[in-house]
Order: sequence, then structure tokens, then C-alpha cells
Amino acid sequence: MDSVVPTVDTEVLVIGSGPAGAAAALFLATYGTRVTILTKYGRLSETPRAHITNQRTMETLRDMGLEERLMREATPWELMGNTTFCTSLVGAELGRVSSWGTDIRRHADYQLASPCTMVDAPQTITEPILVQAAQARGARVRFDTEYLSHVQDADGVTTRVRDRLTGAEYDVRSLYLVGADGARSKVAADAGLPFEGPGAVAGALNIIIEADLTRFVAHRPSVLYWMLQPGAEKEGVGLGVLRMIKPWSEWMLMWGYEVAAGPPDLTDDFIRQLAVQLVGTDDFEMRIKSSSPWTVNHQFASRLANGRVFCVGDAVHRHPPTNGLGSNTSIQDSYNLAWKLHHVVRGLARPSLLDSYDAERAPIARQIVERANQSIADTGRIIEALDVDDTSNVERLERQLALREAPGPDGEKIRTALREAIAYKSFEFNAHGVEHNQRYASDAVIPDGTPMPAYERDSELYAQPTTWPGAKLPHTWVTRAGHRISTLDLAGSGQFTVLTGIGGQAWVDAAAALSASLGVAIRTVVVGPAQEIEDPYGTWADLREIHDGGVLLVRPDLYIAARHVEAPENPQAATTFLADALERVLGTR
Repeated sequence: MDSVVPTVDTEVLVIGSGPAGAAAALFLATYGTRVTILTKYGRLSETPRAHITNQRTMETLRDMGLEERLMREATPWELMGNTTFCTSLVGAELGRVSSWGTDIRRHADYQLASPCTMVDAPQTITEPILVQAAQARGARVRFDTEYLSHVQDADGVTTRVRDRLTGAEYDVRSLYLVGADGARSKVAADAGLPFEGPGAVAGALNIIIEADLTRFVAHRPSVLYWMLQPGAEKEGVGLGVLRMIKPWSEWMLMWGYEVAAGPPDLTDDFIRQLAVQLVGTDDFEMRIKSSSPWTVNHQFASRLANGRVFCVGDAVHRHPPTNGLGSNTSIQDSYNLAWKLHHVVRGLARPSLLDSYDAERAPIARQIVERANQSIADTGRIIEALDVDDTSNVERLERQLALREAPGPDGEKIRTALREAIAYKSFEFNAHGVEHNQRYASDAVIPDGTPMPAYERDSELYAQPTTWPGAKLPHTWVTRAGHRISTLDLAGSGQFTVLTGIGGQAWVDAAAALSASLGVAIRTVVVGPAQEIEDPYGTWADLREIHDGGVLLVRPDLYIAARHVEAPENPQAATTFLADALERVLGTR
């Protein structure tokens, strides 16, 4: 008699509990979708891999009500900014880059773009917050459960998994499957997703130690300290790095190696020697917590989904940690996907809505992989500024480093070149536009016939807000009952939002009627004098790019789905416009 394989049922199954998977479970559970998350590991992350948490990611957590909780545990913005380039912590300082918008000239740009700060939140902090909140909101979590395979059919996905404690195999039946299983994603491979890029391009070591280095760094607080040392490569992580995990007592040492040769033997003596080399003295005590080699990748999926299977995070964009884009992009992938899955699962949208995930996020996957790897290459400018081919020629390296302190044209040439090379790293450490200027083009965005606004400043360095359909809803401060509130707080929460002003009552009435007839939650907000929301600073009027009686239709992920600049000609015109836009976005037209 054949044995019966037991089956677990859920609406969405998520494989992987890292930032992408944990966020997907959180968003789906918050919206009210039945979601189960599986991880082959017995616990959440023990290593603080991803850490930079940018404003856009903080906005998603603000929408989930978790912003303040993460801020309580993370290293605050003001301790992140003095990215330092030196020969060692006690050695010569080559220069600094004021990073993550902490420079007084850039700080206003960041404050104008978002109600949220940046923070440094290692994965060991972020993952538990996301998973615990997801569980509290109804998500089911299974540890020690390994994904084996999946099969799609017309009605759903059957995923075979193994309980790693008992060895028993069973099936999970779901409407949709989300692969968030990292850079070696088996879900992506089984789904046949195509990848572009050279793949593994270098090797690097991550070594975590406990050591009180306060006296070397507290006067120049930063997340990252870069060391130009003999043996440092232009590839890999660029130079040797000491990354702060906890100020100033826990650190990650990063050092490159040739991937073809394989990693060195990570003995305690080797690690101690490397730590002394980067710190520049042996006058400190340390405890080794962990060590592991990893691969610097340059690879992205050109398609992120196949049928009912969607992949998010490192499963579809594999790159070095430069620019701090990894976990941020992963969480934002899930933020884009989750509301769409929820609407389809609830029968509020047709499955065609899900096609927009690939259309919108695949270009972002390519962009951030290229940007992160370009930042690795940009680090090579610092070595080139010293007029050395690499750092293996110790005698020449030391001679060129000494020359930067010498008077005369040769010394001045090196000093100028170093300043320019280090300043150029702003494209890694202040790439505000990369984080905020993502524009979507898909069937879930309704063009209004106008071209995308031209960028007035460098699009990678500077955020430029706009209400052009396909852009993120701009932030500014408005008031409710006299208390300051962000325009981002007027939308989100899994709902569509209709934003208008005085003279836009027809939009409000149309939205209420459509919400009732379609069953789709639509929030309505009127901004203006004597309204619930007022614009006392006048900044919303400057940013909205519509007239008082115009309208913005905002998606649950805070992106502009459609806009109408003028007041409607009559109530029927308002109903027709909003109905057409919603039906086109949801695929129910």
C-alpha cells in the first residue's frame, strides 16, 4: 500500500527567512493573507551580514508600524558617517567621505526626501523584528525545513519539503510560491529563471570579532574604515575593511582573496595577524566569534518570475555589499510584490497584476548589481591615485605613500589624485538617487501622456521627487489637527489612496462608490485649508504637480498609479477616470 504524503495548505509559501523572505511574510500577514515561511536553518541569522538600512526601507517599516522599534535597536544615523580611508586604524589617514547624507551639504537633501532616518541595523537585529512581527500578525514559521522541489499546475503550487529533524518529507500546497532563498537559490534554479552577468568575480573573508577599539575610532564615528594595505586588491572588497557592528566593541574584518586560489586557512593565528595588520597595533584584546569566506558576485536575473513562482532578494540580484543595497532592495522587492499577491489571492485583482512585479523590479535588479560592482571598481581609483599598479610591491607602495607628505609637484599630484579618488566614493556612500529615483513602467502604472521629468542633478547622487506616474509618492510635512504628519503616512497600509485638494470632492465621491462596487479598499484624503489634512508650509502644493482639484491615485506600495492634473469636468468624468485606472492596474478591465 502506497504511503500518503501529508500536505500543508497556505495561500502563499515563502522559502527563506532572510530580509526578503521575512519582509514578504510580514507584509502579507499584515494585509491579511495566509502565509507560511520555511527556512532550512534552526534559527534566524547568527551573522550580521546586511546592515545599512536606507530611508526607502525605513519607509516600508514605517508603513508596517515597525520604524521606531528598529530605531531603538540600531546604531543611529549620526554615528554612521565618517567613512575613513587609512593605512590602518593607528596609521596614516588618507581621507574621509562624509557618508549616508551626514555631510552638512547633503543632510538637507535626505531630510527633504523622507520622514525616516537612515540607520545601521545588522541582520541579527532586523531579521528577528521582521519575523516576530510577521508571526504576531498570523504568519506561520517553520524552522529546520528544507525546500526540495516544486511543481506548478493551473490552480497552485505543490512544494516538496523535508523536515531536517526527522527526515520526513511532505508537501505544502499554496496558491503562490516566493523564493527568498539567497544567492544560491534552488527555487530560482528550479523555476528556470535566466541570469546575466559573469557570476563569481572575487573572493572575500568575513571575520567577526569582539574588540574594544574605542580609542581608535570614537573621534571619527563610522560604519566603515578602509585600509590600504600591502596585498589589498582592486577586486574583492576593494581594500581591507573594518566594519562596525556594535559601537565600538564588535567588528567585521573583510579581506579579499583570489577566488581561483581559494580562501586561506582561517586559523586563529591568521585572524589575529590580519586584525593586528588592519588595526595597526597588537595593543588590544579580541575574541573571534566567527569566520567564513564568501564570493563577490556580479549576476542578476533578467526575469524574476515564472508562472506562480516569484523570486525576491539575493535569489535574483547577487552583488557585493558596496552601496549598502542588498537587504534594502530585497525588502523593497517584497514590498512591491506583497500587495499584488494579496489583491490577487483575495480575488480583487486578476493574476495579470502579478506580471508587473517582473516588469518593475527586474530593471532594479540589474541597476543595483551594476552599481554595487561599479563601486568596487571605483575603489581601485585610490590605488591608482598613488601611481601603483597594485599593492604587492610593498617598497613602491610605501614610497608613494611617503611622497604624498612631501612638498613639490610630485607630492601635490598624489595629494590631488587621492582627494579626487576618495571624493568619488560619494557614488557609493551618498547615492541618494539610486535609493529614491526608481521609476516603474508596467501595466500597474497608467501614463498621463507626459514625459518623465528630466533630472536636474546627477540621478545617482540626488533624489528628485515627482508625482509622475511610476514614481514614489513625494514626502513632505503636512498637518492633521495641527500635528505634523508625512504625506507618506496618508497612504499605504495595504490600500489604494486617492489624494486631492479643495475642489476635488468628485474624486472622493467616485472613490467611495468604486470601493463599494469593486470591494477594493480606497482611502480618500483631501489636503487644504479647513480640511482634516492641511498644508501650512505650502510644500505639498509645491511638490504635487497637480491643481487643487486634480487627483493622485497612490498604490499600496506608495507609488503613483495614475494622476489627473485638473479638476474633473463633472462627477461622471471623475468616476470614469478612477474606474479606468483601477481596472487597468488590477487587470479587471
